Amino acid sequence: MVLTKVKMSELDVEVAGGKLDLIYTYGTLKKGFPNHHVLEDMIGKNDAVFRGSCMTIEQYPLVCGLYGVPYMIHLPGSGNRIKGELYGVTSRGLPQLDELEGLTMKHYERHRVRVAMEEGSAEELEAEAYFAHGSYGEALWKKRGQLGMSEYRLEDALDYMKMEQRAQYKSVVHELFEFVGSAPTNSGD
Repeated sequence: MVLTKVKMSELDVEVAGGKLDLIYTYGTLKKGFPNHHVLEDMIGKNDAVFRGSCMTIEQYPLVCGLYGVPYMIHLPGSGNRIKGELYGVTSRGLPQLDELEGLTMKHYERHRVRVAMEEGSAEELEAEAYFAHGSYGEALWKKRGQLGMSEYRLEDALDYMKMEQRAQYKSVVHELFEFVGSAPTNSGD
């Protein structure tokens, strides 16, 4: 394995691929939350590095859906500025996050987001975040009364149910469509 030194502002790190994609996390991947072990494993393999706590520059809706799963919805200007964490992830680590977030199932989709690092820093960075898929995101926001959170907290995570604990006979995406009261469009999936 070849380690490459990468400079991310004032933070020097050695990673296994060289180039890092900045990934903004706001939910179960954060430190102390149910899926953080995925990032811990990636950090242990030099496929990710913690960059710091941050907050979105723009406002977005953040709501909990079925099973206590948090969803940031791609409706810039609605909701709140969202507190989260920033990670640098290698090209080898990114597919692991995409799989966890169900990109191929259209559970989440990645969009660009601008974030400000916390702790008095004026630094703004562009990263990618996992948003509720556009096929149901806005309906979920409306179902939740267009009332969102500014942070997914440990108290919110108490309602989180891991994938293996959920009903296995349905996809989470179809359950979301049932929850928001609309049918998915059949696009050949």
